[in-house]
Amino acid sequence: MMHKTELAIIGAGPAGLCAALEAAKYGVSVTLIDENSKPGGQLFKQIHKFFGSREHNAGIRGYRIGENLLKDIQNYNNINIWLDSVVYGLVDDHYLDVVKQGRIEVVEAQRIIIATGASEKPICFPGWTLPGVMGAGAIQTMININRVLPGRKLLIVGSGNVGLIVAYQFLQAGGQVVAVIEAMPRIGGYGVHAAKIRR
Repeated sequence: MMHKTELAIIGAGPAGLCAALEAAKYGVSVTLIDENSKPGGQLFKQIHKFFGSREHNAGIRGYRIGENLLKDIQNYNNINIWLDSVVYGLVDDHYLDVVKQGRIEVVEAQRIIIATGASEKPICFPGWTLPGVMGAGAIQTMININRVLPGRKLLIVGSGNVGLIVAYQFLQAGGQVVAVIEAMPRIGGYGVHAAKIRR
């Protein structure tokens, strides 16, 4: 089946949602496509308060930012969201082949934005592919989305903000953080995050 839209956005995470909102403000018809059953992407893994500037939502928990974006999306009837939908092909720069909830669809779009999100950059070392070794994003998905503790004890490699936040979230979920190790002579993340772990 053919679906026509002015703008197709692949990915309904923070970037995709923001792009859809900006386009919709100008009357553009938007089809927002995401493989997950819920829009919002990484934001719903972020149960901590964001840091930085007020302009960038400092002091607001990530999942709340996601909820706010989804509320804003509801104000526009020119945004069509396809969930459980996987884009598997791009033809002639204007046609997307999509498996939408088990059915094959074709989207004809005047413009396409690819906002497929972040991916982890793992450190490769002997044993990094063994069971039980995982990235911060996988741990956050298991704890904050699936409500599964990925083990009883955790060793964190890296004391940047992500490492510190994941360590704290693991503690909150009932796990034990054996150590946070860092190659540098000092903690890389904000002191406030390290202090929460120490407490």
